[in-house]
Amino acid sequence: MATTNDLKNGLVLKLDGGDLWAVVEFQHVKPGKGGAFVRTKLKNVLSGKVVDKTFNAGVKVDVANVDKREMQYSYKDGDEFVFMDTETYDMLHISGTTVGDAANYLLENTLATVAIHEGSPLYVDLPASAVLEVTHTEPGLQGDRSTGGTKPATLETGAEIKVPLFITTGEKVKVDTRSGEYLGRG
Repeated sequence: MATTNDLKNGLVLKLDGGDLWAVVEFQHVKPGKGGAFVRTKLKNVLSGKVVDKTFNAGVKVDVANVDKREMQYSYKDGDEFVFMDTETYDMLHISGTTVGDAANYLLENTLATVAIHEGSPLYVDLPASAVLEVTHTEPGLQGDRSTGGTKPATLETGAEIKVPLFITTGEKVKVDTRSGEYLGRG
């Protein structure tokens, strides 16, 4: 147990009958009249839904014990992704639904942070960007280079993103793992 005064970004709370919510933002507010309160933005760890919630200052909140470990992606086994704990070398099978969109940017040997609560994986956090090879994109037309347009490109993971017209098949590109946005050449 903790109080609302202990809230910080990344802390995972157990609220409303056991649902796990990660603190995305928080702000302590002390109005001129009335009691102080804490305004928070919480993200449901499993569904990804974001809600705003206000707590009175000093109220007790249940903090979930979430273990974040650095793991290395090894291979895909059917619908599951197999990660290896970099300290213990234990193998952990994580379902595709838990991995979610991170699967679009996962290559073998990619390091990721895996959050585990009571033995079950909650989510996989990738580094902010990944360098991946473009396996297919249509060639840009001569003279298209200055227009600033984009075209679809398929990455080596199978994900499709938008890239500038000058990018060609076989090039490596840097991609934002949260939004799928093109960040530059790799």
